[in-house]
Amino acid sequence: MFFKIMTIKRRPTTQVMAGGVGIGSDFPVAIQSMTNTPTASVDATVKQITQLVKAGSELVRLTVNDEKAAEAIPRIRQKLDEKGVPVPLIGDFHFNGHLLLTEFPEMAKTLSKYRINPGNLGLGQKHDEHFEMIIKTAIKFDKSVRIGVNSGSLDPDLLKHLMNKNASSANPQPASRVFSEAMIISALQSAEQAGKFGLSENRIIISAKTPDVQDLIFIYERLASEIPHPLHIGLTEAGQQEQGIISSAAAIAVLLQKGIGDTIRVSLTPDEKNPRTKEVEICKHILQSLGIRYFFPRIISCPGCGRSPSRRFQHLTQTVQTYVNEHFEKWKTAHPGVSRITIAIMGCVVNGPGESRHADIGISLPGETEKPTAPVYIRGEFLKTLQGTRYEQEFLKILDDFIHKFC
Repeated sequence: MFFKIMTIKRRPTTQVMAGGVGIGSDFPVAIQSMTNTPTASVDATVKQITQLVKAGSELVRLTVNDEKAAEAIPRIRQKLDEKGVPVPLIGDFHFNGHLLLTEFPEMAKTLSKYRINPGNLGLGQKHDEHFEMIIKTAIKFDKSVRIGVNSGSLDPDLLKHLMNKNASSANPQPASRVFSEAMIISALQSAEQAGKFGLSENRIIISAKTPDVQDLIFIYERLASEIPHPLHIGLTEAGQQEQGIISSAAAIAVLLQKGIGDTIRVSLTPDEKNPRTKEVEICKHILQSLGIRYFFPRIISCPGCGRSPSRRFQHLTQTVQTYVNEHFEKWKTAHPGVSRITIAIMGCVVNGPGESRHADIGISLPGETEKPTAPVYIRGEFLKTLQGTRYEQEFLKILDDFIHKFC
């Protein structure tokens, strides 16, 4: 919009570098995604990474689960560099990461960041040994590490201890709260242990993901109050489209509004209708809706009511959206400010003139019983009234002139 009410203040964190991307409160909240191609299928993985980056992903995570995947990482990096796609690559390790990082040094050197799950590194002494091997490799190659705790793969010994303690308590908590406490403790202990093994504070990122919105918010509020590390946030196993999108947006938006979160990912169950890049698009919409980052012009339009049964404003909204989509790549190169503008398309006199004035550029179409005129406003000032049947083409011309003049 053409005026702002407030700016979200992020919690201060240490600053971490992953490849050429800065993570932490001195840098923009970064968008992360993850491939779902077999990593050993180099061409398919390179193609998907390229699509994700084109959609706006700034960090891409890949599964590294076996020797073939480990061997593929340097080739994937080479092909991406040849295509001019310098996105940092994150290796996702479970169960055997300590072995793969040790046995495939070229892979360990190529990745920009390692993601490890402390719940999948073995038990007791084995856990500590495997964890140390990974941390030592990260130190050797000067890499960052995300310690990613998940509710579905917690240390069973830790969870059993907390469950028994809770059961004997005079005021036992719900099982979900015990799970949340176990996740918090696992993340805190792992960060402390990584430091003891020599990993510097500015190389550690933390995440603690769960499918439940309220649990996620509780966990990250606690983590944000107790550690200085950047936090990667996102709802895991969020589900398919509407459910996954709404739940993810609810959780991520609440945390971002509190100033918590330095990288984000929306995790959606794939389907045939929506490409993997859908996750990235949702991240961009969340950040832009909160006024944290801007990626494209925002088009606001009214939902319609009994005053506006005509489809004129619906048709104009779609026409403007199509026009913006077709011209945006050219506009953003020549007019970088275009990503921050708001365009209002309103359907009647009730809120139309007011919302149009509040936007950078707006038009208020007539309702069913109103005079067939459509006033246009530019940054709060009346510009002109459109009439007749060619108002769509006239408004697009005004929009184009506005972008060239003000953006």
